[in-house]
Amino acid sequence: MTQPKSVYETAVAILRLIRPTNSLMMGVAVIIGEIAVLGRIPSLFEMALGFSVSFFLTASSMAMNDYVDLEIDRVNQPDRPLPSGVISKTAALTISALTGAIGIISAFPFREGAVFLAVLTFVTSALYNLYGKKTGIWGNLMVSYCVAMPFLYGGIVILGSVNVTSVAFFLLAFLANTGREVTKGIADTEGDKLRGIRTVALVRGEKTAALVSALFYLTAVAITPLPYVFGQLGLAYVLLVLPVDAGFAYSSYRIIKESGRVPALKIKTQVRYWMILALVAFLAGGLLR
Repeated sequence: MTQPKSVYETAVAILRLIRPTNSLMMGVAVIIGEIAVLGRIPSLFEMALGFSVSFFLTASSMAMNDYVDLEIDRVNQPDRPLPSGVISKTAALTISALTGAIGIISAFPFREGAVFLAVLTFVTSALYNLYGKKTGIWGNLMVSYCVAMPFLYGGIVILGSVNVTSVAFFLLAFLANTGREVTKGIADTEGDKLRGIRTVALVRGEKTAALVSALFYLTAVAITPLPYVFGQLGLAYVLLVLPVDAGFAYSSYRIIKESGRVPALKIKTQVRYWMILALVAFLAGGLLR
């Protein structure tokens, strides 16, 4: 095995292990959730600690993922920190535990609900990495919960409870991401078959998986009017969320009409854009209500 040559090399390997881009995006998602609920820029304290909770919990999940997937990465990604030998399995597990602890501790200054959600998210991500990956739709739901939780968490940090905007934001992200995960299963059928992952596409067929994906996308669309209907977000939100709804509706139509690996790959990418645009809609809606 290749041994670390310097502190710098080890530091770079740790950063690669926790995937800072993913962790950063999840931290920013909490801040966006805070802004959407509050209607203005939160205090530095609320932003910093809210960001830290999500950033470090995501980092913990990423490190745990590499720990669990070591044998797969030896074949598919031998240059990753663990298979390359730069970081040991014990070190990866320690990093996962340490970053998870930091994430949970960062929630302590907030209300009990914030701590509970931080612990629940940590446990859910650990269970997914250890047991949920091969369970198909159940694993998809676990991933989507972890992806969507920062938006709900932002509301908890600010209000100490949830409101229509934070719940709608959470459900939109949860439903859309679940649809995307099912779509991804259509695109990755061959690889998932080799790894024994029981996706909807493998268990029920591609046509059924396409229908399930569309159902999740369209249910997400049905959620989007709620913040406006309940008077929590205004016209700026409506104008930006309408293209989101149109995009999800279009992707639903395409996945049903052209189910198969190549269309699924395109739709999976499309849905990411609709989700980003939805994030912009909630952010603008919060600031321009």
